[in-house]
Amino acid sequence: MDLRTLRYFVTVADELNITRAAEKLHMSQPPLSAQIRGLEKELNTELFIRGGRQLTLTESGQLLYRRAKEILNLSDKTQEEVLSMGKGMSGTISIGLVEGMAPDIAAEWFAGFLAEYPNMRLRILDGSTDDLLEKLRGGLISLAVITAPCDNSLLHSFSVGEERMAALMSKEHPLAKRKGKEIRIADLAGENLIVPSRKALIETIYKWFASSKAEPKIICEMDSYLDAAALAGRMVGISIYPRTAYIPNDSLVFKEIAGKDKKLEYLFVWLKGHPLPTIEQRFIDYVRDMVNGEES
Repeated sequence: MDLRTLRYFVTVADELNITRAAEKLHMSQPPLSAQIRGLEKELNTELFIRGGRQLTLTESGQLLYRRAKEILNLSDKTQEEVLSMGKGMSGTISIGLVEGMAPDIAAEWFAGFLAEYPNMRLRILDGSTDDLLEKLRGGLISLAVITAPCDNSLLHSFSVGEERMAALMSKEHPLAKRKGKEIRIADLAGENLIVPSRKALIETIYKWFASSKAEPKIICEMDSYLDAAALAGRMVGISIYPRTAYIPNDSLVFKEIAGKDKKLEYLFVWLKGHPLPTIEQRFIDYVRDMVNGEES
């Protein structure tokens, strides 16, 4: 299972058509088909269901597709990093950003750092905190901005900001019609709730309700703020997400959740025991100085 064969497989999986994949790879169809057959023989499993004009990935094929994409991305990243070592400060910073305020926070860092190192490039991936932690462990990214908490035995971290949590609901919901820009946890008792899927945050929400001698009625866990807003707009439930998750919409109302502890902390993290390219180490120092209000 060499990298070239994996690239062939991923291209066929993207196109789901041998002819189109062969054209994209600038090769003829028979040798490409032979490569895929050879890969299936090596793995002793069918990767595609054949029949009709379009192929379909089997369950084994879906697993290999996900892993192959990770392997190829890691290979490309490694090659870039090795090449950049001989080019001083002209490498690539690979960073993951959790949804919410993280992109706004990081944009200021990127602008300042690019001004100092104009040959630097960025590779930015997004996702939930759990997604980004998995990408860190897999080597697809080196740095990330996630939401607290994190495992300090595995990660270096420092705080880069915080924001209030808010309740997002349809403007037709009775709670939306109450006066004031805040809402209490007690007001949400008994309401259908849509919350982020991260286990640590769900545990925090349970603690908030426990302090009001209530228990949250969580009906849905999801990562996408946009999807959560869509459900709230359809009166499926009230979404509890960071304030920046709110997107101006005439059908929605958001109210900040009252209480100084009803907030989310953002952390800049990277793995312990994993040496970083010079450009990424310099970026960490730059961000730390900005957070501390020092000159970079």
